[in-house]
Amino acid sequence: MKIASFNINGVKARLPRLLEWLEETRPSVACLQEVKSQDEGFPAEEFEKIGYQAIWHGQKSFNGVAILADGVKPVETLRGLPHLSPADTEDDHARYLEAEVGGVRIACIYLPNGNPQPGPKFDYKLAWMKRLRARMQDLWALEIPCAVIGDFNVIPHDDDVWSPKAMEDDALMQPQSRDAYAQLLGDGWTDALRTLNPRGGVWTYWDYQAGAWQRDHGFRIDHMLLSPELADRLVAAGVDKDHRGREKASDHAPVWFEIRS
Repeated sequence: MKIASFNINGVKARLPRLLEWLEETRPSVACLQEVKSQDEGFPAEEFEKIGYQAIWHGQKSFNGVAILADGVKPVETLRGLPHLSPADTEDDHARYLEAEVGGVRIACIYLPNGNPQPGPKFDYKLAWMKRLRARMQDLWALEIPCAVIGDFNVIPHDDDVWSPKAMEDDALMQPQSRDAYAQLLGDGWTDALRTLNPRGGVWTYWDYQAGAWQRDHGFRIDHMLLSPELADRLVAAGVDKDHRGREKASDHAPVWFEIRS
């Protein structure tokens, strides 16, 4: 079973590239981020034409997540992260969608960027990460095969970026962001891509600016965290890097992992 994640940076703008990737690589499940489409405008029929069924959580012009499955309909289990207190209710961002597919619980996330920092956007990022950890702890307690995957907007280690110096002031690399990510791993989740590439040097994102793609000035912010029940079945993980170099591509490349059935 192959499970993938792709920050598509606009599902309508990149639809030809997305369909191309799906047909070429044929993941069993594909999680999308930055769909940038309201619910009623999501092009579900285009995916159905090539055999994929979808659920989605849209938002006009910004954010948005979706889960596609090959030949089956994902069974939605949660839309949006729970709040940690009754007073904590002001969040209309479409950033979290969770479903069951093929006996695996899959959470598709688009974690806040947090820039500029310091400031309210960075505070929102850290608060969102606390909510994510709480949900992941609930999922952990279920003792089921589970994957939390997507654009985490965190560069976990210095060897996950072409130049730590160039990104040192960015919200993606702040100690608080890294600590929050490390807490997830400390809770027992397995970073699939890092586990199979322990020396780092694997990028999932290249900016459109300053010739970042041509100069290979990238970094790793798209992650796949697996519960023990799923990590025990991990056999491969990678990045479909060549798709970043195609015409009118997303600034992210798809990431994926495979598990034994």
